[in-house]
Parts: sequence; structure tokens; C-alpha cells
Amino acid sequence: MNAIFNRTSVRKYENKEVEAEKIDRILKAAMAAPSAANQRPWEFFVVKNKETLAALADCSPYGGCIKDAAMAIVPVYRKEMMMPEFADIDMAACTQNILLEVTELGLGAVWIGIAPLADRMENVRKVLNVPDQLEPYAIIPIGYPVAAATQQDRFEATRVHFE
Repeated sequence: MNAIFNRTSVRKYENKEVEAEKIDRILKAAMAAPSAANQRPWEFFVVKNKETLAALADCSPYGGCIKDAAMAIVPVYRKEMMMPEFADIDMAACTQNILLEVTELGLGAVWIGIAPLADRMENVRKVLNVPDQLEPYAIIPIGYPVAAATQQDRFEATRVHFE
């Protein structure tokens, strides 16, 4: 899977819309993630409105790039679930799937962390009018990258221990 070795954090985007079929593929990839007890706690807000993107950019000190993205996906999770202690793990898996599919489709994205910081979660809740039964998890701005980037080789043999 080349997307794993080609994925980079992209924060600068062309002024070009992301096609509907690509958005569908990204969301299908997100929902293909594994989850504890198959609880699939995720739901997604797909944001294309420029005013809303600008408001989301203010939800995190690291969110400036959101306002210039073609769109953003905001994964949220349901509070009521069988195994709530695994929500963060489930959401991380679906968010990683989003990032990998974005790369596979020739797009760029970056993971803007929101959860578990209560102030950021509340900021996103207000901007998107997220219902009380859902918790904001992340913001993922997506678009066509302005420039190609090469992923760093992050492999460190000293971190591997064989038994």
C-alpha cells in the first residue's frame, strides 16, 4: 500500500473543488475502519462552505490552513455506545483511513487534533451545531496540494525489539 509511505501532512491547497465521487470514496474508506465490537461510533460532517471553514480554522491554534482548503471532514463520535472506552481508538483508525484514501486519490490533508481538549471540542460543536449526543474528534482539511511533498523515512530499527 503505497499511500502509507506517501502520506504527508498537507496545509496548502489549490483553489480547486474536490469531486463528489472522491468525497464518497474518502467516506467509504473512513467507515471501513476496524472498531471495537464493531460499534462503528463515527459520523461525519462534510464542510464545503467557506465561511464555515473559516470559523473551523479558529477552533484550534493549528487550524489556520482549514480556511484555504476546498473542504473539511469533521469526524464525530456517538457518546452512547457499547464500549465507550474504545471510542478514541476507533476514531483514530477511521481518521487514518481518511488520510490514506486522500493520498491515494492525489489529494492532500492534515489531521487537526480536537479531542480530547474540551475547549476545542466545544468550539467545533458551536460552529457546526453538533448535537449533544455526538462528540467532535478532529478536523481534516482536504484539497489538492499546491506542491508535492515527500514523506520522511521514519523507520527506526532501534525501536524494534525481537523476542
